[in-house]
Amino acid sequence: MKTFLLLLLTVALTPMSDQYHEADQAIMVYYSPKTTICLDFTYTEKTETAGEFAEYAEELLGITDAIAESKTTYTLKDVEIKTHTTADLERPHTIRAEKGMPWQLVNIDERGLLAGYNLAPEAKKQTKSTETGATKSKLHTTKVLPYSEETLAAKSEEERAQAVAKQILHLRETRMYLIGGEVENAPADGKAMELVLAELKRQEKQLLELFIGRAEVKILHKEVAHCPAGENDKRWDEVLYFSVDNGFTGADNVDAERIRISAEYQHQIAKKSSNETKAKKDKNAVEFSPIVYNLPGNAQVAVFYRNELVNSKVVPVAQFGMDVPLPKDLFTGKELPKIKFSKRTGNVESITK
Repeated sequence: MKTFLLLLLTVALTPMSDQYHEADQAIMVYYSPKTTICLDFTYTEKTETAGEFAEYAEELLGITDAIAESKTTYTLKDVEIKTHTTADLERPHTIRAEKGMPWQLVNIDERGLLAGYNLAPEAKKQTKSTETGATKSKLHTTKVLPYSEETLAAKSEEERAQAVAKQILHLRETRMYLIGGEVENAPADGKAMELVLAELKRQEKQLLELFIGRAEVKILHKEVAHCPAGENDKRWDEVLYFSVDNGFTGADNVDAERIRISAEYQHQIAKKSSNETKAKKDKNAVEFSPIVYNLPGNAQVAVFYRNELVNSKVVPVAQFGMDVPLPKDLFTGKELPKIKFSKRTGNVESITK
């Protein structure tokens, strides 16, 4: 009991400034940014389905470009070169409480990156959800072709093709007579006429697909991401393979063609002055603040397909940059600066007072 009371007395007599000295000093930590290079390839998948009566298309309807064979083909359309920024955990910076410098005005975003100084925090954008509370169920629907009685009664494929061709021609004639006003019981008003014509066109399209086939095109994406390393990283070279028959595939596909990604890196190198040692001893030398911006390097990215350039772009790479502290006297005085830092690179975008 005596020992416990003595311990309490010792703590009570210890000055508060000594107890919390370390806690008062370490206020906040932020990081320099790190860049990931992202390539977004856009390509299409075209699925062609042969018509059931494709072999009779030219004979019965004069169609010469009917799809005779079902197949799927892929076409590379474009590649977009973008960047994504995260915190570089290997480049931390600590802001400590200092007399005469309002450190509380430092803005750090949710990624741990320096966002600004003496600026109002940006309001978060609210995305409106298009989903409702009710669950929508998808009903399975069966596609019913508008066959005529003659078509249904046909016994062979050739007879069915002839009956469907005759029905297509009849639908075309009916539509032509309606437009020309040659039908006795035509719809009385324009809206009703529009609906009847649309229905005739729909039926014709369904039956026509039995001869010409059907083609569907989907737009697809493939993303490739690469995060350059440190100062020893000089370039990025990567090869992908793309096939007309299979899309993105492996190197073992004999029909595939090469997509070459090439990037050359340029690092920011701090220039050391010969008078650096002398400047440190000079009483009038600039005193720096703990607020550090990033002067980024860059990468010249190029993408080649079939030995032809598809896209080329110079993008900033934050981790190839160097940290530059702002002078301390910028944050002292009656009128404090408003500083905005780039979300992509950590560089200074603007300084105003």
